[in-house]
Amino acid sequence: MGKLIAFDMEGCDFFVSKLLEAWDNGHSVFPLDQRLPQARKEQLVKTFGASEVVSEVDTYKAEGISMEPDDALVIATSGTTGDPKGVVLTHTALQASSQITSSQLDVQGALDEWLCCIPVSHIGGFSVITRALHNGVRLKMQRGFDATLCEEAGRSGSTLVSLVPTALERIEPSVFRKILVGGAAAPQIIPDNAVTTYGLTETGSGIVYDGTLLPEVKIEIREGEIVVQSPTLFNRYLGDEPRNNEQWFTTGDAGFFRDDQKLVVTGRLDDAIITGGEKVWPALIERELESLKLFSEHIVVGRRDQEWGQAVTIIGVPKNFETSIDISEIRAQLRESLPNYALPKAIEIVEALPRNAMGKVLRRLI
Repeated sequence: MGKLIAFDMEGCDFFVSKLLEAWDNGHSVFPLDQRLPQARKEQLVKTFGASEVVSEVDTYKAEGISMEPDDALVIATSGTTGDPKGVVLTHTALQASSQITSSQLDVQGALDEWLCCIPVSHIGGFSVITRALHNGVRLKMQRGFDATLCEEAGRSGSTLVSLVPTALERIEPSVFRKILVGGAAAPQIIPDNAVTTYGLTETGSGIVYDGTLLPEVKIEIREGEIVVQSPTLFNRYLGDEPRNNEQWFTTGDAGFFRDDQKLVVTGRLDDAIITGGEKVWPALIERELESLKLFSEHIVVGRRDQEWGQAVTIIGVPKNFETSIDISEIRAQLRESLPNYALPKAIEIVEALPRNAMGKVLRRLI
């Protein structure tokens, strides 16, 4: 039986070499989020049961758990609704994810190079590594996102990259052949060479590209919830029994299929706002707000309200703090695209929205 090895380091060539060494020895890996304070890292190592912690300067051992032979990776969920869970992904699932995504992108081993410049403690960053390793594609590692270094990589041979929307806005996208955009809601207008992705840690990274299901992926909408069956699905949460391979996974995300069979994700089920007895999806309002170009970033939430139950409220960072933003003008401009009950009733101005390492807004902190 293998053991679980925690990696306490940023994405770099050393990370990849230690990853291959661990896998060659039959072990599983758990990349630690480098933004976490040391005490929190130590707590996760203990809670998840890692037997070793490897950094770029040291290695120390601990009492840990045993892992199953096919277990490859443990990723901590973002913990937006509570304490993070350890999502266990197998070599089989990672291989399946690499194959279907690379096929969809028409990745060519002799021509392409993946650039990894987003956190490897999240499935979006880690899957860049596995796509390269599983498909014999060159891999360039950067310790984090830097717009200048990212562009330089694109101009000097990297053809494929995965970015969050805020990073996409800071580079010249044409230097890459394809850009995967995920981790947060994509802007309405994206470059022709960018692909919007939908997926979760539990789905082994993206399973829907530009609204289209990837090969071998099945999705049903059950009572408004996205439910998935895929060879890329996780095996279990640490401490739980393994899932049945044929079992459908309930994502907790809400969505629907358009007439052209493109999937539209409207947000987390628990993000829905109930106002005056009507259900409102924040993501749909946020997309319409983008067209007004009033905010550099914004989200929509429901605030408690005695009359409506919840009041649709914009939390936004203005592009110009010196210019006042009138809620009545926003309502008038959105009235043509939104029903009256979905129109925002208030605005709260903030200096920044709290986000995790992948750019996803932490709504629980707002």
